[in-house]
Amino acid sequence: MSAVRHRLLAAAVSVPVLIGALGACGYGSEAKKDTSAQVAPKGPKTDGLDQIKLGFFGNTTHATPLIGLQNGRFQKELGGTEVKTSLFNAGPAEIEALNSGAIDIGWIGPSPAINGYAKSHGKSLKIISGSASGGVSLVVNPKKVKGLGDLKGKTIATPQLGNTQDVALLNFLSDKGYKVDATTGKGDVTVQRTDNKVTPTAFEQGSIDGAWVPEPTASKLVAAGGKAILDEKTLWKDGKFVITNMIVSQKFLKEHPKAVEAVLRASVKTNSWIRSHPDEAKKALNAKLAEPDVAGKALPANVLDPAFKNVDITDDPLAATLQEEADHAVKAGLLKKPDLKGIYDLTLLNKVLKSEGKQPVDDAGLGTK
Repeated sequence: MSAVRHRLLAAAVSVPVLIGALGACGYGSEAKKDTSAQVAPKGPKTDGLDQIKLGFFGNTTHATPLIGLQNGRFQKELGGTEVKTSLFNAGPAEIEALNSGAIDIGWIGPSPAINGYAKSHGKSLKIISGSASGGVSLVVNPKKVKGLGDLKGKTIATPQLGNTQDVALLNFLSDKGYKVDATTGKGDVTVQRTDNKVTPTAFEQGSIDGAWVPEPTASKLVAAGGKAILDEKTLWKDGKFVITNMIVSQKFLKEHPKAVEAVLRASVKTNSWIRSHPDEAKKALNAKLAEPDVAGKALPANVLDPAFKNVDITDDPLAATLQEEADHAVKAGLLKKPDLKGIYDLTLLNKVLKSEGKQPVDDAGLGTK
């Protein structure tokens, strides 16, 4: 076990906010550094900064940073300030990087954002924008699972104890009357925590009967013979729920608001381009995924096409659904009720949206205190 992983695991044990785990997507994984932008720094430095450090994951639900880096939008908006990047596999590792100053701004799922904010008693981060909604499905082996009423006695994988999909599955099973111990995953349905990288192999080998997973893992399972029997969008009002947010260190936000605004402007423009040029955006995403420092391999068309289609790109952080996801974690017994008041600061995002002729977004009463 690496020193970094040991330190992260020790930290998780000491955190009073969570019972059992810090929600993530593969806890303890270290970042890969410097997935380079496609455009060289040019012009005046933003806020006088030599560089700005961005963090993200190498999957479809992080399309905004992946595509924006691939087409150089972030570097263009930051001028002479160099974009430096770090790739993560785990939410808590990204939160630790943000807290230590290793990154300034990151794209991350709701559970680690909630946990990071709660652990720091509201002092570490702010959510400053949305990025993606949806892109999560329950995919099963149709030979073993006939439908949603046939889950008893089956083994269903999630990425990690306490992560966003794990909480969603536990909440769904509870609503359906199934009894499952949230910590052990044992009960009427066995919830098996399995890294997304391993899930397709476990599925093909038959050690799991299905999985509640994000894209592109869900589409990989379908390509391997699985059947999607539930799209999580159907469980949410208007089919929308947060899967990826943008977060910033509170210290960095206070000291470099112009740089944060530039990154937000790049994000909004990238999202607009993705929505208006879906085919080109899909190619740009796959080109970025193919880079050795990201996924190292492009997705085949039968995985890329549905994975890209199933994720909704959005500037709206869908704040009301963040509170609901936190409530689900509390209900499952994985999280002590957190005070999320102040977790959002959408001031700069709404400034950018106004300048782009777009409607402002709402923080659902969870804005800056």
